[in-house]
Amino acid sequence: MALFLFWKLPGAWFMGARVAACNAEKCQTTLRYGWRSQNPFRSTYFAAQCVAGELSTGLLAMANLQGKPPVSMLVTHFEADFHIKVNQTLHFTCAQGEEFAEAIAQTLATGEAQTFEALSVGTLPDGKVATHVRVTWSFKRKKPF
Repeated sequence: MALFLFWKLPGAWFMGARVAACNAEKCQTTLRYGWRSQNPFRSTYFAAQCVAGELSTGLLAMANLQGKPPVSMLVTHFEADFHIKVNQTLHFTCAQGEEFAEAIAQTLATGEAQTFEALSVGTLPDGKVATHVRVTWSFKRKKPF
């Protein structure tokens, strides 16, 4: 997975975003605090938090696309709330695999584009919620050549 990040998402790899666990139900990513992910105020840069949150939703979508006909996916909206200053490792979790599967099944059944808003919650090692990231994904069945 580190090679995938390095090749396809080098910015995420450079900032220290890593995949902790991922299956069709839930995806967890981590973001290490360090010079690659911090801002001048000695906290984790908001963009690095957004990268790790979006990564947890995107990989969950990709996990639910495995073995299905070709579907394109695109981010159409993005929101984030930052609740506390972060200067340690963050853990992002998106546990909406069933909802992703439903949106993808609907797009495959109807041929119409479907959107789905996924939530990734960033927590500190002690369990405090630091960040909420909401990513709206659009799914559309690819047309054969």
